[in-house]
Amino acid sequence: MDGIVWTIVGICAAALTSFSFLPQVTKILKCRSARDVSHITMWQLTAGNALWLTYGIGRHDWVIIGANIVAISILVAGLALYYRFRVVET
Repeated sequence: MDGIVWTIVGICAAALTSFSFLPQVTKILKCRSARDVSHITMWQLTAGNALWLTYGIGRHDWVIIGANIVAISILVAGLALYYRFRVVET
């Protein structure tokens, strides 16, 4: 029973963190503006999630693998939208 509880905790944590940047990506898409978004933060999060994905693969942990695939996908979409809608200073 103890293992099941920890798996549920892991899945809940993974879901919360994996989808944490989704509201920002939705806002960029809806407003067609990336004015208040830091692309450096998105790149840092993407790099961190890539390392977590690598760790999950090495540990054969499907919760870590799945969570980080979702997070990286959302962050890549956010980065694409950032570069599409960013305000270029002249």
